[in-house]
Amino acid sequence: MQVKFFGAAQRVTGSMHLVQCGRFRVLLDCGLFQGKRSEAYDINRKFPFPAAQIDAAMLSHAHVDHSGNLPSLVRQGFRGKIYATSATRELASTLMFDTARLQVNDLRYVNKRRRANKEPEFHPLYVEEDVVKTIRAFRVRDYEESFEVVPGLTATFFNSGHMLGAASIRLQWAETNETLVFSGDIGRYQDPMLCAPEVVPNANYVIMEATYGDRLHQDEVDAEEQLFTLCQNVWKKRGSILIPAFSIGRTQHLVYLLNKLSERDRLPPFKVFVDSPMAVDATEVYRSHVECFNQQFLQSVLQEEDRDPLGFRNLYYVRSAEHSKAINGMDEPVIIISASGMMEGGRILHHLKQRIDDPKTTILFSGYQAEHTLGRRILDGAEFAKIFGVEYPIHCQTMRLDSVSGHADQSELLRWVEAVRDAGELKQIALTHCELEPARTLKREMEQRGLPPVMIPARGDVLNMEP
Repeated sequence: MQVKFFGAAQRVTGSMHLVQCGRFRVLLDCGLFQGKRSEAYDINRKFPFPAAQIDAAMLSHAHVDHSGNLPSLVRQGFRGKIYATSATRELASTLMFDTARLQVNDLRYVNKRRRANKEPEFHPLYVEEDVVKTIRAFRVRDYEESFEVVPGLTATFFNSGHMLGAASIRLQWAETNETLVFSGDIGRYQDPMLCAPEVVPNANYVIMEATYGDRLHQDEVDAEEQLFTLCQNVWKKRGSILIPAFSIGRTQHLVYLLNKLSERDRLPPFKVFVDSPMAVDATEVYRSHVECFNQQFLQSVLQEEDRDPLGFRNLYYVRSAEHSKAINGMDEPVIIISASGMMEGGRILHHLKQRIDDPKTTILFSGYQAEHTLGRRILDGAEFAKIFGVEYPIHCQTMRLDSVSGHADQSELLRWVEAVRDAGELKQIALTHCELEPARTLKREMEQRGLPPVMIPARGDVLNMEP
């Protein structure tokens, strides 16, 4: 058994790893790469292998950097099955349709300018018809249910705690009896909504994320207090808060925090808009999968008068473009939660364009911002932002809220991998879904704790698994 690393290798985007078992090829994740526009366009369009030669795909969870390029794989000739949990299939379906529409809408703006400059137009990676074909290829499997992916290769999903339906994946190759564990994204052990990550037993080789391998998160209580203080301060100056957020996972977490403030009469009377059709759909999926929630969240459901931790007064879920445009015509303080989470597309850009020069506006970053994304540039203190091909001066404020991250911090990553080591015969670890410095820091910590050899693969590197 062999793994080739093609995505999220020394980067936090575009997760994609190719597992070779004899004559069979299985893809772990097929995510969209996000970063420099020209680079992302090229990487997402050109697979480093013939799509038709992939026998099966396995999806760890629904976030766009893990699932968002599956329709391109299908468009280019993949005809195998895609395995995922039930919640992941539902959320990924919503996400892929939304991504197809966003590409068309965003390129309409971009290509208008490119035509004016006599530059060649961009074309979408895929359209909705490709998404339909992709959804038909999905096969749903439950957590801890073993099943055959291709002849001789058995797979099992384990709850990774990162988001609704998220899974770590264990593969066992009958020919050598070797086991490979792909962590997917590892969640928090004290997540306010979801169950803690499960221990994956009987692992020989591990591919694991190291997004925050050099950082410790703040407590969830601190996040609630930070959000309360921000809301109070912005309300006093009659300003607004823009929150770029992934429509799946992060948006629901933020709404839950705001709900808790509202339930305790600590939230100023902002009108709060969740402006993302995909987030609206995803929230309904969340409400239908109570089996994924922890006891704390379920208790909140029972204690609240409206029995809805994802709803409160002055909260509005926005679907239509007309309603979204109307928000920008309001002159009262608002909180807008909108995609995309790294500000690389979607409705958040329209809201940003409207408010970027207002010093009373605060952009609240609550999730990871990959290198070369617009969100990362703003967070790093850029003076100008290019939105739909036009540069705007940045006069609004920024704030970071790391404690609501759905990714494990350094201590939680170490806790997860040590539990995996203790439950198996671990031989080697590969760190992915990370920039280089966090990976190096985590590797040093692992070495000090006596864990097996650690590699930090670059794009194209290979891990050979020996019996």
